[in-house]
Amino acid sequence: MNIPLFKVFMSEDVLKPINNVLMSGQITQGPQVEIFETVLKKYIDNPYILTLNSATAGLTLALRLLKEKDERFNWAGFDDQNDIVLTPALTCFATTAAILANNVNIRWIDVDIETANIDLNDLKRKLNQRTKVIYIVHWGGNPVDLCGIRELQEYSLKTFGFKPMIVEDCAHAFGAEYNGNKIGGKASDGNICVFSLQAIKHLTTGDGGFITLPNEYLYDRCKLLRWYGIDRDKRNYKGKDLRLENDIIEYGYKFHMNDINATIGIYNLPHITELLIKNRENANYFNEELKDIKFIKLMKNNIKCNSAYWIYTIRVLNNKKQEFMDNMKYAGIMTSQVHNRNDINSCVRNFNEELINLDLFEKELVCIPVGWWLTKEDLNYIVKTIRQMNI
Repeated sequence: MNIPLFKVFMSEDVLKPINNVLMSGQITQGPQVEIFETVLKKYIDNPYILTLNSATAGLTLALRLLKEKDERFNWAGFDDQNDIVLTPALTCFATTAAILANNVNIRWIDVDIETANIDLNDLKRKLNQRTKVIYIVHWGGNPVDLCGIRELQEYSLKTFGFKPMIVEDCAHAFGAEYNGNKIGGKASDGNICVFSLQAIKHLTTGDGGFITLPNEYLYDRCKLLRWYGIDRDKRNYKGKDLRLENDIIEYGYKFHMNDINATIGIYNLPHITELLIKNRENANYFNEELKDIKFIKLMKNNIKCNSAYWIYTIRVLNNKKQEFMDNMKYAGIMTSQVHNRNDINSCVRNFNEELINLDLFEKELVCIPVGWWLTKEDLNYIVKTIRQMNI
């Protein structure tokens, strides 16, 4: 047996279209990017979506957009020197790197060991006059309690006079739902959301990502910032040269998607519903078959959430995590913690924080395969292997 934790999905009907793009002479951001953004807007149910070359780019842009004060949506802006970003320590380092790229101060949010998402009680304790922006991560594709987040925003408004802005790191959560609505769409009303389209995600473009914005103003500004600050629709320097850009008001980055990646996304997206159904069926099978094993504790799912199940997370109790992983490896089943805690890295040593829950949780956290590629034989074999462990 050789059961991988991740596998790349690629639609077979993309081969001819991708070849046409490659040979067209138009391979950077062009008509395919526009088509891909159009279908994403329909799927997510949000008119303010921009594709990017990575989710990291989106997470970086999100905070950059929020530094500017804007009375149109009652936003006080973000002071680099004094304000703080609250963010999970349990996440891909991309989340933290994007915040550090904006040269701001961070404070870690502890984990909820029942869900692997952020601990809302710890978040509330850390809210104050300086906590203007909160990054949240939908771990494994299981949405954070967004109603609880909104309650804390209202608490902050009443207590400190402003609502913190929420940036949702949705790298694990394409297709996930909260209260029957897609994350990034109506479920995330008022928030900035960032999705990964990297190789092993539910929907891949080879590499890439996209960002959803809560209003037209931030959408228009983000559209400029993803490509140096240049308005691609107004390139005609003083009406004399179509190749040259006009005045750049605010500098940006080279964060845009290209037509090669967009074409892959266009042809992979029609398969996403089927893939998500399979992931969820596999997870439900594990929910039932693993619930009574004494050395395992399963994650709790909020009834308002419909997880995308990018990974299936369990807690292996009694200090048996490494023994469990070794047994699975011997049986040909790949497991992993997936992401190391971010707060232990040297580059963030100035942001020390006691995280009692995470200290415990990382000693138990294991993720097992759950994806669309698993056969019934694979599922039965995984469960049988776990049940036969004498640990």
